[in-house]
Amino acid sequence: MEALGYSVSPHIVDAADHGVPQNRVRVFIICTRSRSPLVLNLPRRPHVAFDSCIDVLSSGWSAVATKCPNTRARVSAGRRVHGRRFLIAYYGNEKGGRSLQRPIGTITTRDRYALIEGNEMRMINVEEYRRGMGFRPDYKLPSSSTVAKHMLGNAVSPVVATDIINSLKAAA
Repeated sequence: MEALGYSVSPHIVDAADHGVPQNRVRVFIICTRSRSPLVLNLPRRPHVAFDSCIDVLSSGWSAVATKCPNTRARVSAGRRVHGRRFLIAYYGNEKGGRSLQRPIGTITTRDRYALIEGNEMRMINVEEYRRGMGFRPDYKLPSSSTVAKHMLGNAVSPVVATDIINSLKAAA
């Protein structure tokens, strides 16, 4: 990009730093035709716990009974660290569960997180993921939960996008 005459300014942004209840670190590369790279002055907001996104009355609960040794190990480790209620990741490097008192990890295009409550568990649903991404309740998603989760996993949180655009406008 620099060879084409652009000034390049990479910014590493975590959605949790913008008040979104999700740790989602992404790089945003700002390219301008200015002499110097634009440095964005992004706001920093307090982190929000993913607990605020959970619908405790949601259906889909089943007994925590799995033949997968990795899942059993994650549930056991999570209970030791977090007690009766916490999240586990079905893939990735989160071994000991995740507290609901902090942002969830990156929401991906696949079912990744399950909520553990005592001896029951269920996958995080579309509405909880929507809240975790910071989308408004009236934001239209496909009726297929698989497709909706895929779209949310590929999305940029609206709060992050707004902050970047506003910072670009202020810096320009």
